[in-house]
Amino acid sequence: MIVATQRSVLELSGKNPELYIEDEAILGIATNGNLRAILTNTKLTVFDGPTAIVEIAPPKGAESMDILDDLTVLIGTEGPHIYRWSEKDLSRIESFESLECREDFYTPWGGPATVRSFAHTPDGSVYADIHVGSIMHSSDRGQTWEPVTPDLHEDVHQVATHPELPNMIYANTANAVYVSEDRGKSWSHKAKGFPYRYGRAIAVDPEDADCIMATISRGPHANVGGRLYRSDDQGNSWEHVTKGFPKETSSNIDTFQIAFSDDGRAWAAVNHNLYVSSDRGESWSVYWTAEDPIKMIAS
Repeated sequence: MIVATQRSVLELSGKNPELYIEDEAILGIATNGNLRAILTNTKLTVFDGPTAIVEIAPPKGAESMDILDDLTVLIGTEGPHIYRWSEKDLSRIESFESLECREDFYTPWGGPATVRSFAHTPDGSVYADIHVGSIMHSSDRGQTWEPVTPDLHEDVHQVATHPELPNMIYANTANAVYVSEDRGKSWSHKAKGFPYRYGRAIAVDPEDADCIMATISRGPHANVGGRLYRSDDQGNSWEHVTKGFPKETSSNIDTFQIAFSDDGRAWAAVNHNLYVSSDRGESWSVYWTAEDPIKMIAS
């Protein structure tokens, strides 16, 4: 489990943290096998195990990142733009720039839209969550792009996939959770059982595509009543998680603050505490407490 605070990134092996980077403003983290990518305001560093294999300046306005199965790194920025790092270089993906729907991207505060999150599948599909502008899909590892169908809510806060079912796509939005079973050609709204509909984070059990965690609140600002929910039936019904976990939090449990790991455990970050569940999110305990609030986690 990789844990990022505002100014450090650590890997938890057992309960003994291994420090990767400190005293840097952390913008993003990503993992794939032995690779770890860490994005700060001054550099992109890719580690193979404990060894840094590349360190380069990041593109301007970088905010999100993913490591694909061919071991290239995608970086999403304000604009929005997508950059690709491979062994050769860091380059902007020009096909993303030519999307006709770009003129509809926006933010509520009037600034530039951004690529908020990525998700990918082993067969080469990549999904880029545009805030605000729905989700863009690439079927060729980011070479070319097209929008998913417009029945998905446009204000998406995180997108997720399942490693063994490439047709399944999951999104948490400002109007709760949506699920697609056909790579974004159609979507089902999965909001039944939520008291509120403002969603932020989403995570899918890699061993069971029906098991989903999602975070919900009353809205984007302070004192919003952030809650964690789980589903065992692909989002058709939801259970409020309270056993060993805070019933509500004053702020949102944000994008990248929940995850499943390959060993079957579920994880969630709330303020300084990293929580763990050994029963797929039903019951929880505090696994580790950081010196600073935890910004994001990745497994």
